[in-house]
Amino acid sequence: MSAATQGADKDERIKEISRFRQALIRPELGGIVGTVAVFTFFLLTAFDSGMFNAQGVMNWSVVSAQFMIIAVGACLLMIAGEFDLSVGSMIGFAGMMIAIFSVTLAWPVWLAIMITFVLCVFIGAINGFIVIRTGLPSFIVTLAFLFILRGFTIFFPQVLERKTIIGGIKDAAEGDWLAPFFGGKVGGPIFEWMGNVGLIETFSRGTRAGQPVVDGIPMLIVWAIGLVIFGHILLTRTRFGNWIFAAGGDAEAARNSGVPVNRVKVLMFMFTAFCATVFATCQVMEFGSAGADRGLLKEFEAIIAVVIGGALLTGGYGSVIGAALGALIFGVVQQGLFFAGVESSLFRVFLGLILLGAVILNTYIRRLITGER
Repeated sequence: MSAATQGADKDERIKEISRFRQALIRPELGGIVGTVAVFTFFLLTAFDSGMFNAQGVMNWSVVSAQFMIIAVGACLLMIAGEFDLSVGSMIGFAGMMIAIFSVTLAWPVWLAIMITFVLCVFIGAINGFIVIRTGLPSFIVTLAFLFILRGFTIFFPQVLERKTIIGGIKDAAEGDWLAPFFGGKVGGPIFEWMGNVGLIETFSRGTRAGQPVVDGIPMLIVWAIGLVIFGHILLTRTRFGNWIFAAGGDAEAARNSGVPVNRVKVLMFMFTAFCATVFATCQVMEFGSAGADRGLLKEFEAIIAVVIGGALLTGGYGSVIGAALGALIFGVVQQGLFFAGVESSLFRVFLGLILLGAVILNTYIRRLITGER
């Protein structure tokens, strides 16, 4: 090898980073550490409780998928340097709109779902447009929409139905072509086979005797996995993903480099609203009703999952995989405390400790990246 080649291989302008340091500054590190710690804890304390049999796994998987859907949107938006505190209210609003359109106004469910998606994504665009045009912090703008949407969610059913809960959605969705994409299940024959060969438990009595305790994977989980894959590919394999990082890292420098920062941020607000509407649609299809109190505090739970997953509150840094792990931690802890026989009120305490640890770890990682002391 010539001296010129050796010089090309080792450029003194490029700072060498050890593999350990490279692993330490990965966004997913906090989520990986937290996931291992949580599963270890519950394997030791709740292994024989049913938490890790087929039905138990499905229980915490469904809860984790709920957090995961909204965490993907919140993650990409936070990496772009913005927040959306209206996510929880958007969930309640979207569910109520589907119920009003399909039950009160007797529209086809597929049309109710589509109109609701268009309406909610449009509201997300308004959020982003106001933030960009006024220069106001997204925290303030979306906090205002938190109250606006929650107010409409309470007002509309009281005026039209004189109640705060609208049911009958499952009856209205009977035979609808789009409803199964949000309220159906997949993999039924596989689970039936697993039950027949004894890989999972079956019911021993009643009308379902001999049938598997888990008869399929809910579409909620399918949507969660699909959104995580989409978000990860978008963020790590596309030019638009680079724009998201640039918009959150240094918006002015990104603009000077030709990055359409305003468009990126507005699209991320729209995607966050889309994720919230997916969550709401799956929820109303599962319960067959919409309530004015649905989605309360979900905006904070989404942000917590993203922070646990390694994203920085300052923007420009994060990982969809990390956010998914944060959501998984959230769901496992919530269900695991029940299986372990721990007082359910301690869930918030446990979550707060995990969040505090994640923030401290993320701060240390940020200092490693920026060289701060």
